[in-house]
Amino acid sequence: MRLRSGARHYADFALWREGNEITLLQNGQAYFPALCEEIDQACYSVHLETYIFNLDETGYGVLRHLSQACERGVKVRVVVDGFGSFEHIPELQRRFSAMGAQFRVYRPEPRGIGSYRFSLRRLRRLHRKVVVIDQELAFVGGINVHDDLVDVPIDGYGPKPRFDFAVRVQGPVVNDLRDAQVALWAKMAWRQRENWASFYKRLRSWRRRRGGVSDRAKKGAGSLRAAVLFRDNVRYRKLIEHAYISAINRATQYVLIANSYFLPSRALKKALQDAAARGVCVRLLLQGRSEYALQFRACRSMYGTLLAQGIEIYEYLPSYLHAKVAVIDDRAMVGSANMDPFSLLLAREANVYIDDKDFARDLRLRLEAEIKSSSQHVTPLVWEKVSWWTRWLDAGAHALLRMGVALTGRSAEY
Repeated sequence: MRLRSGARHYADFALWREGNEITLLQNGQAYFPALCEEIDQACYSVHLETYIFNLDETGYGVLRHLSQACERGVKVRVVVDGFGSFEHIPELQRRFSAMGAQFRVYRPEPRGIGSYRFSLRRLRRLHRKVVVIDQELAFVGGINVHDDLVDVPIDGYGPKPRFDFAVRVQGPVVNDLRDAQVALWAKMAWRQRENWASFYKRLRSWRRRRGGVSDRAKKGAGSLRAAVLFRDNVRYRKLIEHAYISAINRATQYVLIANSYFLPSRALKKALQDAAARGVCVRLLLQGRSEYALQFRACRSMYGTLLAQGIEIYEYLPSYLHAKVAVIDDRAMVGSANMDPFSLLLAREANVYIDDKDFARDLRLRLEAEIKSSSQHVTPLVWEKVSWWTRWLDAGAHALLRMGVALTGRSAEY
């Protein structure tokens, strides 16, 4: 698939911001203490977006820190997805209202008989996980607000937390994240039509602030070059996918991808196969535990083709793999976007693309450590021993997912 020149330029050059400080956070055990510490230090604003906000031990902990921020006079805004957080929305609404925080639900799911009515709009979800604090620092990644140890497998390995990543970011890229959050908030206000005068006032305020850059962001907080890559249903429909394809096509040494729901488009799969054919080491770290059977089996249906092209496949066994990260030579990607049609065709996503050798090496070493200690190598010989019944189930799952993609009118791409 040829990239449009504008998309190629945007992915490779236009979004790069110099002077960022970026810290890699592995699993909720590192992420939530860092997040709550920064919320405690917030002076005037916390804006949190997440797909899932569960009211478990972790969720209540985050609520407590947000409530304390409200008590200090900090402006707190929270947006959750109507499907991902469906079960907890009424209680979240009550708690955020009581603490004085602003709370909105992205595409609320219908209840009662309306829940049986199909609409393509219901598939368009807010899947990104972004927190911006004081418009000066941010957290971005794949980690939802829920306990890493809830509902994980308990057997000889564990329990072990979900395997996932996020980044803490300071520097110019925070302004891109802030603008995206404010734009979505304004759009949701328009859709809800709560108060037209208030909406236009907020819109004018957003337009005035949009070009503004905080002093810390102007100066830069570090030395890393990075870009924020968004996916939405209007302006940035293909940006993340194009960035992946462009980077893989340029790869000369290795491509290492850890992705929870791996069902790439034909173009993305071809880029991986071409890279392997020209001698690049291509390794995939995928789910070895089935959290959602349909996606798990659909992914496995591609193993034979990928293995035949020289691509190495490893399955993570101790717990559920939820990461959406990649290392491609000296660049790294950390974010919320899976390599599947639901992320790349329907959802709102946010990835941070980092052009730094040391950061990429850190992420690569962490992934390789998990491959060595906690993963099963799926070799062609191992795959040949898989029963025909299992292969039929995998193929059936793939066919069902492609039928779902057909509803978007983009089935030819998958």
